[in-house]
Amino acid sequence: MLESKRRAMIFLILSLLLAAIAGFLVLKKVQDINANLGTLVKVYVANTNIPSRTLIKPSDVRTDEIPKKYLRDYHITNTEDLVNKVSVVPLSAGDIITKNILKQATAVLNENDRLLTLMQSDKVYFDEPLEAQDRVDIVVSDQFSGKKQTYIFMSDVKVVRVAKEKNSFKGVQLEIPITQVPKLIHYQNYADSIRIVKANVGKEHNSTEAAASEVVNSPIDSNQDEKSNVKENEQKESNKVSKIEKDKGNSKKDSNR
Repeated sequence: MLESKRRAMIFLILSLLLAAIAGFLVLKKVQDINANLGTLVKVYVANTNIPSRTLIKPSDVRTDEIPKKYLRDYHITNTEDLVNKVSVVPLSAGDIITKNILKQATAVLNENDRLLTLMQSDKVYFDEPLEAQDRVDIVVSDQFSGKKQTYIFMSDVKVVRVAKEKNSFKGVQLEIPITQVPKLIHYQNYADSIRIVKANVGKEHNSTEAAASEVVNSPIDSNQDEKSNVKENEQKESNKVSKIEKDKGNSKKDSNR
């Protein structure tokens, strides 16, 4: 009886030792795997089904974790990369959102407007570098009517985006009414030159109105001065005539005496 108890105790101790060794080996293996994979990082995935070409909203996404070892540049880790973006393919719930399937949502608010790009060239000139939300006038020079002419084609056109290369301004994307798009493309291809001039939007028109008033009123003032001068000259002439007639009358009286 004592011998059987002793054997049972030995087997129990051996089993506990083997279990401890197995647990230690498993823990060591997990630690090695975690060390190889690295820490976990959060990436954004679709929370619900997202149709293509639909603006992504905050409620459409959630975060999930992946090992840092598998993190790539195309993964989304910042919400700023999702602002004003649409997916070019439909997404199912749980799909990882990557940068290569995202596209900037259009900034055109009016359904009858279109975005048209104008880049600097031997025909297209910009007087100064522009920024998004600026307003510009489009001045065209052509000979379509058989004679050289320069005129303002469009005024107060919104700049939606600007194109830059190595921080150097290269061109703009303009919001154009769809009815004017074919004309502007025609001018791009066949006009002698297109000049993009920044418009001074929001400036008070008092100075302009004052200048216009001055220009309009100045001829009137000069005419009034001329009229007053004529009246003075006529008055002087009449005074001279009356004086001469008076002298003649006096001379006649002297002769009669």
